[in-house]
Order: sequence, then C-alpha cells, then structure tokens
Amino acid sequence: MSESAPVRCPACRRERLYTVPSYLCACGAPVAPALDPGAAPTAVVHRAWDEDWVTLHCGTCGRDGQWPHPELGCPCGTALRLPVTGTRPRRAQPEAPRREPEVEPAGPHRPAFRSVTIRTALDAVTAAALYLRWLGHGEVRRADQRPTSGIGLAAAGLLAQVDPSVRPAALRDVECLWLTAMTQSADCVYFSLAGYADEARAGADRLRVPLFLLDLTGTPQPVNAAAAALHARGA
Repeated sequence: MSESAPVRCPACRRERLYTVPSYLCACGAPVAPALDPGAAPTAVVHRAWDEDWVTLHCGTCGRDGQWPHPELGCPCGTALRLPVTGTRPRRAQPEAPRREPEVEPAGPHRPAFRSVTIRTALDAVTAAALYLRWLGHGEVRRADQRPTSGIGLAAAGLLAQVDPSVRPAALRDVECLWLTAMTQSADCVYFSLAGYADEARAGADRLRVPLFLLDLTGTPQPVNAAAAALHARGA
C-alpha cells in the first residue's frame, strides 16, 4: 500500500492526511516519491516547470523518469508542495486494484494505458506526458520553445502541444506546431481539452498532424486518422 502522512497547512494550520501516489514506469513496475518527514510543506505561489516535477528512479529496470511533484490542495485554497527526499526515492509497493480509465493496448508489448484524472492544467500536461511515454517516448521533457498557446512537451524526434484552455484549438495553433516541428526535423502531436475547430481538423489532416482529445479522465482519444495510426503503432 502507498505511504500516508499528516500534512499541516502553513496558511491555516489545519492538518490533513496525504496518501503518496505511485506511478507506473515504462517497464510496468510502480514507483513513488518518498516524503521528507523533516521538512515542512510550502505554499505554491508561482508555477515553474522544474519545481512541478521530480525525478524518480525505478528499482526494477533502472530508469529515471520525471513525474509530478507531490502536491495537496488545502480547503483554505492553498496549494501545498510536499518535500521529498532527493531524486531517487524508494520503490513503491504495488497498490490494491483501483478503478482507473484504461485504453486497450494497441501493440503486443505495451500494457494498458493508465491515466490520471484531470482537474488542473498541470494534470492535463501530466496525462499527455504519461501517454507519450506509453507510446514509447522514454524521455519526455518541457519543450525549449514555448508554443503560441498551451504548454509544449518534447522527446527525441517529437514535439507535442498540450492545450488545457476552454476554447477549441484553431488552425493557427496546429500550423504553428507543425512549422516548429519542421524546423527541428521532428514529428508533432497535439492534445486538447476543448477539441478542435473544423478548420484545425482539416488542416491537421492535410499536414498529417495527430490530434488527440483529452477527456476529464485523462485518457487521450484519437480525433483523426493520423492520431489513430500513432496510437496503434506507438513511437
């Protein structure tokens, strides 16, 4: 079972019990951050990519991967970032089965995709990063160049754009992603929470840009043929 620890909010002084989440490595083994019992949580005031992620070491296959930094929302409205002990935490014990959305494996060597529920923009980025890793992209990081909207992710030979806004992605968004990928000799993929305008879908089909719709369960759904083919074949 996952580790649980009491957490006291520095703003309102109320205490809540926090259960440390575990994540699945690309090899299928669970990994989890280890909380630092000697350090106090801090309030999240400004978001920074390097602070939103923590590097976890898988004791089964030896991979290092980036996963969301443990956070807890207090009822007073304060978002708390919980301190962890270094970047190579303990290996998590397997959890009891939970009801989580799954996408059936598209290839013979890939397990079912396990998503994360989307409540914030960071959750949307996490879901997209998890999906890219599930496809076979081992090193997913923040893109060097910021996209016109949303958040950019990058892996070897790939650029991805995650749009957590409430408006459908426009043709310009898709074209800008495609042009940026072309200058870097990379493929590209688009994830959107609100869907796509008709012109954006037509343009993506013309440029062969895979489009995915992120539902609130965090499960990417292929929108066009290019996305369906990517889901089927993997990276």
